[in-house]
Amino acid sequence: MSFLSIDNTVKKFGGLRAVDNVSFSMGKGEIIGLLGPNGSGKTTLINLISGALPTTSGEIMLNGMQLNGRRRDQIVRAGVARTFQLVRILPSLTLIENVMITAVFGRQAHWGAAAIQVAEQALEQVGLAGRAASKAGDLTYIDQKRLELARAIAAEPELLLLDEWLAGLNPTELTEGIALIQKLHRSGLTIIMVEHIIDAVRRLCPRVVVMNSGQLIADEKTEVALSDPRVITAYLGGEIDA
Repeated sequence: MSFLSIDNTVKKFGGLRAVDNVSFSMGKGEIIGLLGPNGSGKTTLINLISGALPTTSGEIMLNGMQLNGRRRDQIVRAGVARTFQLVRILPSLTLIENVMITAVFGRQAHWGAAAIQVAEQALEQVGLAGRAASKAGDLTYIDQKRLELARAIAAEPELLLLDEWLAGLNPTELTEGIALIQKLHRSGLTIIMVEHIIDAVRRLCPRVVVMNSGQLIADEKTEVALSDPRVITAYLGGEIDA
């Protein structure tokens, strides 16, 4: 049985099929890239998996449990956490307070000292150890990204959805971000990455799923997909560069 299975999933907005009969599966501990040009349906699919949006039809299964049709909190408790394209931190709270929220409402529902411990461990994992009392609003952009990732980790997920988490980073930060995702993957997390930085995808993802106009157009090894004429045409009408 697949760890995550997406079967003929559809999301309609009026007459627009933003996700159009998409099907793929992945094994536990796998990391895949979810690629496609802007407007291809990638984030909508992430929203369906995480419960931010209801499916129109189809089925999304995690570990034998049907996710679609469940509330977002139930999906989190089932082991799904995510980051967002636009960072969603609580700037008036400290780092530890930001992260404790997801420890409390995450898969294990920790309270008190246990929630603090989980939050501290998550901050340490992303390189923010020792800054727990700092205000989130005072962080640099890369550290805001780290904080959002810590919030996702503190939910103790089995499936982590990264929606362009590497976007907007300078070359040094990008190298650090790639190393951080590699570390999280080695810890056993199953990861889906929505990403436009092709060099990062090559370094992190042995396999990619590619969407265009709501439809899945490729599900292949990364290097095979990036030389697929359908993928190249969907992106640029020309060669895909690093």
